[in-house]
Amino acid sequence: MIACDTSTLAAFLAGDPLAQDVIQLRHALAAQTLVLPPATLAEALSNPRTSAQADMLISSIPLLEPLPGYWRRVALTRATLLAKKLKARLADALIAQSCIDADVPLITRDKDFRHFAAHGGLKLV
Repeated sequence: MIACDTSTLAAFLAGDPLAQDVIQLRHALAAQTLVLPPATLAEALSNPRTSAQADMLISSIPLLEPLPGYWRRVALTRATLLAKKLKARLADALIAQSCIDADVPLITRDKDFRHFAAHGGLKLV
């Protein structure tokens, strides 16, 4: 299994064919190994410009379901980063913790996830 964040999913849906993260996402889709953190699904479908076709595709990708204690772990991981004066947006913390809990690497183009990798155990592709 492999997950992607909203920035990579948006680039894929926009048709960016040559970006490395989009190529990785296409391979995972073809191999049926792509999963979505619930926050990625929520962010992607919150975009009012998401087409019906994109909605169907996004909704067909399996979700990483939160494990017991998820919300507390999100808070603790985010607090660790904030205490180090690192950027840790809530949506990123939700996505990162879903991947950390499931031990699933994340495809992303968002550099903010590097903090979750360095200090929270997130695996980046």
